[in-house]
Amino acid sequence: MAERIFVGLPKRFVKVSIDGQELEVLEGTTILDACRQLGIDTPTLCQLETLTPVNVCRVCVVELEGARVLVPACSRKVEAGMKILTDSERVRHSRRLVLELLASSVDMSLCSPQVHGWMARYGAAPERFGSNVATVAQPVKIDNDLYVRDYSRCILCYKCVEACGVDAQNTFAIAVAGRGFDARISTEWNVGLPDSACVYCGNCIGVCPTGALMFKSEHDMRAAGTWDPDVQTVTDTICPYCGVGCTLSLHVQDNSIVKVTSPLDASITDGHLCVKGRFGFEFVQRRK
Repeated sequence: MAERIFVGLPKRFVKVSIDGQELEVLEGTTILDACRQLGIDTPTLCQLETLTPVNVCRVCVVELEGARVLVPACSRKVEAGMKILTDSERVRHSRRLVLELLASSVDMSLCSPQVHGWMARYGAAPERFGSNVATVAQPVKIDNDLYVRDYSRCILCYKCVEACGVDAQNTFAIAVAGRGFDARISTEWNVGLPDSACVYCGNCIGVCPTGALMFKSEHDMRAAGTWDPDVQTVTDTICPYCGVGCTLSLHVQDNSIVKVTSPLDASITDGHLCVKGRFGFEFVQRRK
């Protein structure tokens, strides 16, 4: 008996209005992607193209005509006739407050210049909450030779959890534990990484937006005052360890590889690597 193949209905274009601009996009497109088609810079911290949207940072919220509350642009799908405002006073106030709350409770100094640009754009002043606000400040966790965990920088964006889970590695070595200000990223039973299910793929580092997860090589160089991204070169190559053909981006400083990433748009990896691809570069430095 011939196998039946079920084909879904073809997608259609729908018309929406964003900040007064009319746009036709395919149904199923997120508001965020529609905004990007118009060149509208919409801030995001927990969103990444290769991960499932979890709607936790709330920095990307927009105002939707007829909706009672602001909606997350990263996950809300467009619908025909939507009228969306991305820069209304209500949106600006919400984004400013979210950025202030985050920056007042964790160290966001290692975030990208784009994030600091958003804080300046919305006039975020985290210092107005005072110096006695609740914080997740804690000692840096160094229990292996590959990467360190500095949860004083963690904004609980869930990216590392998603990358460790179904979106990439399927190891499920970490999750969010605790509630309220006690919420934190943790291994099972809060054991050290060497005793956990972690396979050291480092995909959590690759998606972390704040520097809470960092190559130990980078951490040590920052501590020594020698880390300088401005003089680093980035060269793409193919991982030599197996035949899959993953793309590696080698970050080189002073003629030495200091860390390895992978492009998000690499068709094989989607930015993810295994332990060998991400950390197995030390043999290159052994030149004698």
